[in-house]
Amino acid sequence: MQVLVTGGGGYIGSVLIELLLERGYRVKCLDRFFFGEQTLSELSGNPNLEIIKDDIRWFDPGILNGVDTVMDLAALSNDPSGELDPEKTMEINYKGRVRVASLAKKYGVERYILASSCSVYGFQDEIVCETSSTNPLTTYAKANLMAEQDVMPMADERFSVTVLRQATVYGLSPRMRFDLAINGMVLGFYKNGKIPIMRDGTQWRPFVHVRDTSKAFIMVMESEKEVVNREIFNVGSNEQNVQIHPLAKLIAESINLPFNFEWYGSPDKRSYRVDFSKIHDKLGFRASYTPKEGAKEVYDALVSGKITDNIKTRTVEWYKYLLEAQKIVREVEMNGIIL
Repeated sequence: MQVLVTGGGGYIGSVLIELLLERGYRVKCLDRFFFGEQTLSELSGNPNLEIIKDDIRWFDPGILNGVDTVMDLAALSNDPSGELDPEKTMEINYKGRVRVASLAKKYGVERYILASSCSVYGFQDEIVCETSSTNPLTTYAKANLMAEQDVMPMADERFSVTVLRQATVYGLSPRMRFDLAINGMVLGFYKNGKIPIMRDGTQWRPFVHVRDTSKAFIMVMESEKEVVNREIFNVGSNEQNVQIHPLAKLIAESINLPFNFEWYGSPDKRSYRVDFSKIHDKLGFRASYTPKEGAKEVYDALVSGKITDNIKTRTVEWYKYLLEAQKIVREVEMNGIIL
C-alpha cells in the first residue's frame, strides 16, 4: 500500500512518516519544507520513502498515481500563524486541501484523511463532541472548518473521507516546535526557570502526544471503510482535558523542579473541553502518553542537547522572517538592485 502524506516534513508529519515506514508502507512525502529538509534526514535513505518538494496549491496531480491513501496535513500551523497573512492561510489551509481531496478522488485514491483541529470549537462552556456546534475564532480554525465542510461531501462508496480534529499536540519531533503549550512551558522552565502561562490560566485545552495523534491516522487508514467513511473523530483522551495553570504545575512536577511561573499575553479567548469517547469506542484508540511523560521527554532532550531552541522551532517568528525575506527579494527585483 502507498500513502501520500502532505505536510510530511512538519511537526506531526515527520513523526507520522516514521511510523508508516516502520509498519512497511510505501510513502510519498509532499512538502514545501519551509523549515528545512533536515526534518526527514534520518529517513531519507529509506527505499520506501519518496520526497517531493512542492506545494499543495499547484503540485502535479500525477504524483497521486498509485496512491491508496492521502493523509492531508499540509497547512500553515496554529492560530497566531494564521493571522500573519489570513488570505494565504485560506489559500493553503482551505483551498489547497480541498484541491488535494478533489484530485485524490479523481485519480482513484481510496481514502482521504484530513488533519483538522479541535480549535474549530473555539470558546465553549460545555464539553463538546463531534456533533456539537462549532465556534471557530481564528483564521486558522475557520479554514479548518471550511475544509471539513467541503471535503466531506466528496465521500462515496469508492472514496472514503475522514476528518480528524486533533487536540493540542505535544512531545518530541524531528521538526520540533516550542510554540505549542506544553513544549513551550518546558522550554521556558529550561531557559529561565519559569513556566510561561498565557493569561488567565483558567482556560481549558485538550492535549495529545504527537506519536498518539500519528497513531490515530494509521488506525483510520487500517480500519474498515464503513467504520470511518464520512466520519469526524476528535483525537485525544478525556483525561487530557486540562486547565492551563494546573497544567503548568503538572509540568513542574514532571521534571522535578519547584513550581515558578510568569504570565504573558492577553487573556486567551479559546477555551474548550472535548469528549474523545467516539474514537475510543469505534476504533479502540487509547493515548499511550501523558502530558507528564511528554514534558519529561522534551526537558531531557533539551538537557542532553538532542534538541535546541532556535527561530525555526517558533512557527510565527520563522514565518515572519520568511515573509520579510520575501518582501526584500520583491523590492530588489522591482528596483533592479544588485546585492
